[in-house]
Amino acid sequence: MFSPETLLPVIVVLPLIAVVLIRLSDTRPNLREGVTLVTSAVLLILLFILAPGVMQGGRPTFVITELFPGIPLQLTLEPLGMLFALVAGSLWIVTSIYAIGYMRGHHEENQTRFYMFFAIAISVTMGVAFSGNLLTLFVFYEALTLSTYPLVTHAGTDEARRAGRVYLGILLTTSIVFLLLALIWTWWLAGTLDFRPGGILDGTASGFLLSCLLLLFFFGVGKAALMPFHRWLPAAMVAPTPVSALLHAVAVVKAGVFTLMKVSVYIFGVDLMNELSATQWLLYIAAASILIASLVAMTRDNLKARLAYSTISQLGYVTLGALLANTAGIIGGSMHIAMHAFGKITLFFCAGAILVAAHKTEISQLRGIGRAMPVTMTAFFLGSLSIIGIPPAGGTWSKWFLAMGTLDAGQLVLLVVLMISSLLNIAYLLPIPLRAFLDRDTGQTDGAGIKEAPLACLIAIILSVLGCIALFIYPGPLYQLASVVGQ
Repeated sequence: MFSPETLLPVIVVLPLIAVVLIRLSDTRPNLREGVTLVTSAVLLILLFILAPGVMQGGRPTFVITELFPGIPLQLTLEPLGMLFALVAGSLWIVTSIYAIGYMRGHHEENQTRFYMFFAIAISVTMGVAFSGNLLTLFVFYEALTLSTYPLVTHAGTDEARRAGRVYLGILLTTSIVFLLLALIWTWWLAGTLDFRPGGILDGTASGFLLSCLLLLFFFGVGKAALMPFHRWLPAAMVAPTPVSALLHAVAVVKAGVFTLMKVSVYIFGVDLMNELSATQWLLYIAAASILIASLVAMTRDNLKARLAYSTISQLGYVTLGALLANTAGIIGGSMHIAMHAFGKITLFFCAGAILVAAHKTEISQLRGIGRAMPVTMTAFFLGSLSIIGIPPAGGTWSKWFLAMGTLDAGQLVLLVVLMISSLLNIAYLLPIPLRAFLDRDTGQTDGAGIKEAPLACLIAIILSVLGCIALFIYPGPLYQLASVVGQ
């Protein structure tokens, strides 16, 4: 009924239609949440319909309008965008299931507003994934910042408003001061903003000027949380757990590293990236982000804060893959977008389940809780394996390709960084489930009176952790998409 070209705008608009229906069903929670679930399921089906054509070389395109002469607002689907859209679409439905249990179990206020802005954020995320040029990507990138602000400040407390100011302040400042300047400079140099395999900037300026442009792009994409522009991410942890899942796994940070990958492959091109001196400096900055954030995570007793700094570290892996500018690095970085998404959303789901069921937020309070919440803490253990990169979880494959990328690039120092980082992942993640199951000297009645979170939360946790395992056992489709990025 729909061609691939017309499916692109349909997918972007579909969540916006859900926004209207969610608002109309404000006083009927079951209907409101049913609309969310049905819409997310339909969106995922439409994405699966598009995927085979993209894998076979199809590049459907839909022009929305021409904002400036020769620079249209345009949707184009290529393999990296397909991968990102499938991750976001798959996890929207899982997060929606989780949100039903969490929002009701935690007695959150303004639930209709939450579901509305969540749907808007998914619509904008699809726009980011389908962006056919830099201008379109910039428009949807900014819209994602604005649409998620009400979610970050959902609680309405002074702390939430302060976090919202940090969130907007850093993300808007980096994008307007650095990213917008980089976009204008790119158009001035290349005469186009299109994403093209091999890039559009080779031979347009000296290596020094192009290095400066590369720095503007990488520091302008604040959503990638590359240090020192990372503070918005832990600040935003004041939001409800489903929002944390949106920020860390489904949309916001993934939009950031997705943008860096698109810029590296389709604006600069891997050959030019390897010639620029700024690439080496950025590699070391990404490596520093990976290690420093891991060390900070070890010092945080608050569970969500520890997971937030873990996310900053893991985003550095994708950034590293983009900067390695070789086949293995790009495959590893692209795959890690999905692998980290499923692993980290599992961990945040577990953190929220602990809050709802046990009203605990600090890691030091969790000793012995595994006997009262075995499903939650087993899932936390398996999700941790994915972040660490240990079988039988999917993160094994993305980290393997990233390690191969460092070897192909002759960057042995970066290989050591990846190895040290994995050891730090073990140090700040595995003690949590191990103490939850093995430590009986709790002084906290050993989990008495605590039970598992609501059923909807458990269903979502099980689905996400099964996703982690499935990505290890069946990585083929994901590898296919990642391996043709840039072709």
